[in-house]
Amino acid sequence: MNSKHKSRSRSSRRPARRALGAVGAVAALGLTLAGCGEKGSGVKDEGKNKSTTRTGTKVLWVGDSIAGAEAPALGAALKAGGVEFKDSSSDGGGTIVDSGEKITRMISGDTWKQLTKNIDSFRPTVIAYQVTTYDWGSKDKQRAAYEKLVGTAKDAGAEVVFVPSPPIKIDGFYKQHEAQMRTAPEVAAEVARKSGGTAAFFDASQVWGTDASAGKAQRASDGIHNCQQGAAAFAKWFTGKLGEREGFTPASVDTWAQKSWTGDERYSKLRCAA
Repeated sequence: MNSKHKSRSRSSRRPARRALGAVGAVAALGLTLAGCGEKGSGVKDEGKNKSTTRTGTKVLWVGDSIAGAEAPALGAALKAGGVEFKDSSSDGGGTIVDSGEKITRMISGDTWKQLTKNIDSFRPTVIAYQVTTYDWGSKDKQRAAYEKLVGTAKDAGAEVVFVPSPPIKIDGFYKQHEAQMRTAPEVAAEVARKSGGTAAFFDASQVWGTDASAGKAQRASDGIHNCQQGAAAFAKWFTGKLGEREGFTPASVDTWAQKSWTGDERYSKLRCAA
């Protein structure tokens, strides 16, 4: 593995010194989630959805370690609503874009191989791809990768949902790719618009905003990942958007928010308060 890649893999999991505790985070959902997502969407769901009847929707979640930190809550929220979920995020990688650099050629090659295996074994109806912090390269290279994903999904009878990554702290590693990281979600949105309905773009700035230092961004103290509260906020928003698109009713927050996922080892590695 490339030394830069090793360095980023380690730093992508570097501990967070300050974060809301798991119990405090989910208990605060009623106060904070009302301000996240679209207007009128709050934590108080109408009625309690105790049904776990399968919806027929199967979500394959693809992205880097940021997506990985969101996955425990997202999986809990979707499963509570009868949606099958498989986390295929990858620490220190996850991109499908080959920018021409050795590191992204290696990572994207691995991602495509894993994606093919997961399509064959899991047979998703939705491939949800969170634009990674490694989606570098020109707009043409980004577009080619995203169009390939849409085509691959279509051939497998699935749809694609693109989600931009949250705003993150731009450190020395990312600085040289900052401009490319800005164009990636724009290109993904363009590809979705031109997909003829096979793909959609969910604008997650409705949750995170665009400033990594703002409270709304809910970054852990590493400036990159999230702890339980941020994961729950994202899961609430994403399941609502996906439910609208796929025609299912998301489970109410109280059926999943305070479950075992809050103790996932990802959060202890980030030193999110227990």
